[in-house]
Amino acid sequence: MAMAASAVKAAAADGVVTFLWVLCVSTLGASTAAVTRYLSLHEEGAAYALLVTVSLLSLLLFAFNLLCDALGGASFNPTALAAFYAAGLTSPSLFSVALRLPAQAAGAVGGALAISELMPAQYKHMLGGPSLKVDPHTGAVAEGLLTFVITLAVLWIIVRGPRNAVLKTAMLSVSTVSLVLAGAAYTGPSMNPANAFGWAYVNDRHNTWEQLYVYWICPFVGATLAAWTFRAVFPPPAPKPKAKKA
Repeated sequence: MAMAASAVKAAAADGVVTFLWVLCVSTLGASTAAVTRYLSLHEEGAAYALLVTVSLLSLLLFAFNLLCDALGGASFNPTALAAFYAAGLTSPSLFSVALRLPAQAAGAVGGALAISELMPAQYKHMLGGPSLKVDPHTGAVAEGLLTFVITLAVLWIIVRGPRNAVLKTAMLSVSTVSLVLAGAAYTGPSMNPANAFGWAYVNDRHNTWEQLYVYWICPFVGATLAAWTFRAVFPPPAPKPKAKKA
């Protein structure tokens, strides 16, 4: 009973955090436009807009890291569960995973629907989530590679990176934005199956083979391979042998 209660609690936390994440991260484009316009930077070039985006994402990641920790290790990305398990850093039960993945998907749908209603009319054209811009096989390879790279970066930054929380967050933000720009002409990109599913549901594309293939199967493959690579390079410490009783 205690294990079941813990799994339900973790799934509920994931659903709430994923809802808030999709709700907030979907405003980055509009927020960047509003800030650059307010600071009169919109005529200064794309570099200033990129700096604003990285800064806003850093603040968002920092806040969500605190929130996830406060909720006992909640997550808003299904591939993170797979990666940390494959890397030997966590050991969730199969029952827990079976609850948390649907909770994250449902939270993402709620977040996408909510921001679609709440976003001011002049910025609604900036919504829509990731979308496939190439053939499915090219998109699948791109999404898998991007997820491999971001997962490897996240694992290194969190586990082996600097201890300073602000520096960690800045590194995560720069890595994320760099890969989003790299994958913009291919898949959006997402690197987060729940986020992709949320927007696919809003756009009535959630039940297609392309959605499953490009935004679920390949990201999980990429994340798992990244975790195995990380584990091979940085193996977890061996458990200490128990002291024998006299």
